[in-house]
Amino acid sequence: MTEQTAPTTAAGEPATARGEQTRQLILDTAMRLFRERGYARTTMRAIAQEAGVAVGNAYYYFGSKEHLIQEFYAHAQAEHRATAGPVLARETDLAARLAGVMHAGIDVLTPSHSFAASFFKTAAEPTSPLSPFSAESSGPREAAIGLFAEALDGSTARFDPELRPHLPELLWLAYMGVVLHWVYDRSPGQARTRELIDGAVPLVDRLVGLSRLRVLRPVTRQVLDLIRTLRH
Repeated sequence: MTEQTAPTTAAGEPATARGEQTRQLILDTAMRLFRERGYARTTMRAIAQEAGVAVGNAYYYFGSKEHLIQEFYAHAQAEHRATAGPVLARETDLAARLAGVMHAGIDVLTPSHSFAASFFKTAAEPTSPLSPFSAESSGPREAAIGLFAEALDGSTARFDPELRPHLPELLWLAYMGVVLHWVYDRSPGQARTRELIDGAVPLVDRLVGLSRLRVLRPVTRQVLDLIRTLRH
């Protein structure tokens, strides 16, 4: 489980018990307004007004809307791990573990679906600190990759050991594709995203298992070379 750091203010000071309550109030208010009005139309001033705090006080705890979203990322990832916990404790089959982790992630994100599309337009910008690939998002990203590593480590699956160090990140990238589909999924309850998970996971499981076959090792090496190239 990823270690959680103590909350701090935007100035980097440790939050007191009362201060943490105010901080949480501001965060909860922001998430509600993002869902009701959309990310772009919600200002820090509006968040402060709805939370019943001074604008300066809101900025004291969160330097910008981007800081609020980074906090949302951290909370969502912690909840993702907790929601996936029962499946990881119960299952040893890799497909069941991967499906459990992916469905748990969508469960956690579902309350935010109403503003996800408008927010994604900002997060999709290559230079945006809200991008899941940005340096600012490194903490939640590494925690998510660690969750997929846990799904692998606790399974009975056998695969090419040379591929093992890279598999968690590859699985996380696949999950990001699922999240992108979910963002624009307008089916009732985002049922198509659930169908995508249930259809794709068995294929991923099979590919992972096939990676240990000698005849496919050249393909595995090509994948690893591509990963190294993209990281440079």
